[in-house]
Amino acid sequence: MKIIQVNDIPLERGLEHRGGTFHSRRLLEGEVGTLDNYQLTLGQMGGDFFSPRHRHSFEQIRFQVEGTLDYDRDGKLSPGMVGYFPEGMAYGPQTQMPDEVPKTLVLQCGGASGSGYLSRPESKAATEELLKIGEFKDGAFRRSDGVPGKRNMDGYQAIWEHVHGRPMTFPKARYPQPIMMDPANYDWLPVDGANGVFEKLLGVFSECRTEAGLLKLDSGAVHDGDGRGIYFIVSGTGKVGDKTFDRHTTVFVERTETARFIAAETTEIFHIGLPNLDAILRRDRANETAAAE
Repeated sequence: MKIIQVNDIPLERGLEHRGGTFHSRRLLEGEVGTLDNYQLTLGQMGGDFFSPRHRHSFEQIRFQVEGTLDYDRDGKLSPGMVGYFPEGMAYGPQTQMPDEVPKTLVLQCGGASGSGYLSRPESKAATEELLKIGEFKDGAFRRSDGVPGKRNMDGYQAIWEHVHGRPMTFPKARYPQPIMMDPANYDWLPVDGANGVFEKLLGVFSECRTEAGLLKLDSGAVHDGDGRGIYFIVSGTGKVGDKTFDRHTTVFVERTETARFIAAETTEIFHIGLPNLDAILRRDRANETAAAE
């Protein structure tokens, strides 16, 4: 189990391959090179930030903490809303009000296609190398005159192809657009066997069961969080394990672990259940064995 206090994590400049200003706190990271690698950040966009319409080979869950993000034809995320952005699906462009500094909790992780997730250190190193042969502008990478390769492409795609040394093949989209969820329109339902604990299950996605939902604990209530997932304190105070929690404390739990939350006051928690890719790994290993025979 990992317990992260948000103020212990430095604010870093990021997404230099997009347009405008973006800073974030890297709260959690998985294991580089694995199919179920992931990264959780609490990011904030400057008024000039711009991200063009694009798609990824991984999936995202976003929880809007402050401000509003506009995804054009795909809808908006206002404070308290949650968005699921499937792998292989184009979305955006993303903009915001110039006088706002929106803050968003963003999980990025390898999804059901088995395409994995490229870590922040890998992306940063590739960005620096690509800047020697071109420039990033308006979310795209443009190669300099005379440099071999496609002249213009999405910035992230250019980074991915540089790291892997091959063209990116996007997974087929399982959903036609992002799924925007407004928890205010869901009802709190009591959790069986846990007095004073209530849940809003927002959704379970893909065959590998990526999950998003909210928990509410009355003062004095106890909840045992299990399964491979992330718990983000939206409001309230209390204890988890032997440590205290307050607003934006973040807890990561592996499948074999349990995190016991004890609320000192009414507490709301955003929960993400990470996808289970074990079946994908078994399938890939079986295919490799069959090909070798």
